[in-house]
Amino acid sequence: MDHDERTRLPEPLARAADGFERYLVAERGRSAHTVRAYRGDVDSLLIHAVAEGVTSLGGLELALLRRWLGEQSAAGSSRSTLARRAAAARSFTAWALREELVEKDPALRLKAPKQDHALPAVLQQQQIQRLMAALQDAAAGGDAVALRDHAMVELLYATGIRVGELAGADVDDLNRERRTLRVLGKGNKERVVPYGLPAADAVERWVAAGRPGLATERSGPALFLGKRGGRIDQRTVRTVVEHVFGALGDTSATGPHTLRHSAATHLLDGGADLRAVQEILGHSSLATTQLYTHVSVERLRDGYRQAHPRA
Repeated sequence: MDHDERTRLPEPLARAADGFERYLVAERGRSAHTVRAYRGDVDSLLIHAVAEGVTSLGGLELALLRRWLGEQSAAGSSRSTLARRAAAARSFTAWALREELVEKDPALRLKAPKQDHALPAVLQQQQIQRLMAALQDAAAGGDAVALRDHAMVELLYATGIRVGELAGADVDDLNRERRTLRVLGKGNKERVVPYGLPAADAVERWVAAGRPGLATERSGPALFLGKRGGRIDQRTVRTVVEHVFGALGDTSATGPHTLRHSAATHLLDGGADLRAVQEILGHSSLATTQLYTHVSVERLRDGYRQAHPRA
């Protein structure tokens, strides 16, 4: 929703949307990405409401909310997008009730179509080995960027952390003796994740030999740096990972999240406790982590079909 569309909102609605955005940032600690998405969803809802003649929050009703979602569905929005927009609307009206901007919450019974729980893309362990071997070979010459890329990818797979958590990590967040990394996850929740020897070796080489070659006055405490010395941004990390995946030649996987999915799946394949994996990934709900058990079962089924003579 651009600025021109927002200015079409009556002042009370625009003020409420601004207040909701501040609430998401200050009280809920939502990520910048989530705040942008929820604010866009709320703006879309309020623009729809104005088109139906509503000029205050008191005019929001369940039927209007359902018509708004129906309009989004007819326009081709995916089930996951509709689910997020319904969640944004419920969060907005619940906030409005708490702030006494409405007398009742019109979104209490608002539902979106059930999401398709597609299984996440996962690399095979031998693909991971090839990927890491290629990165290690590239870093053998001591090039700072190659050392950084190797360390980043090793750490993403070893810990299963999100790309934003990697980009936000500082050097002091590393505990090299215990081989753990402290990260700040969703909702500003801090957790400590372990990593193994291959990642430890790659990170040590980066910190000792690579990082000094890129560091400048603007580097601060950032663990990973861009080519100009500032804290690395998420887009650069994604570009690095997608380049590495492309070099594999036998996967259509894209993005750092594939490394997170792969780490979780391989942990469960190896017998890790589901709740331990939940803690490592920073999932607030065990149900989210349980998705990876389905991945493991599907991989088991595929192996059975391929190997058993009477499958």
